[in-house]
Amino acid sequence: MASGPMRAYILAHEDAVVRWRCLMGPTRVSRARNTAPDSIRGAYGLTDTRNATHGSDSAASASKEIAFFFPEFDERRWYQEDEPRLRCGQARYSAEERVHQVWMQVQPLDATGASGRPELLPAGRGVLL
Repeated sequence: MASGPMRAYILAHEDAVVRWRCLMGPTRVSRARNTAPDSIRGAYGLTDTRNATHGSDSAASASKEIAFFFPEFDERRWYQEDEPRLRCGQARYSAEERVHQVWMQVQPLDATGASGRPELLPAGRGVLL
């Protein structure tokens, strides 16, 4: 799959496999240059075996490849816990840390127990009582 340095990514989006394959363009570079010149393979592919990029052909293949490249990633946990937070807007991109962080809304209380304005804090950095 790689003849030199490479980067592997997990792309999360509805229809991610179909969308990524569209961005990559046809597998055969000559076809990509003719039918999808603005695709990744159309623009950067050299030969059919050095076509600049790879993408899974199905969700099942993606699961196998994710497990190979990211053995610590728990896909089931991601779908159960992280994906719903991403969909409801609790994930924010941290340019400083270069990762998405899950945020939660907390209701601060003053010394008397009165609540203040709700705040957004990175998950794990606040205390919920």
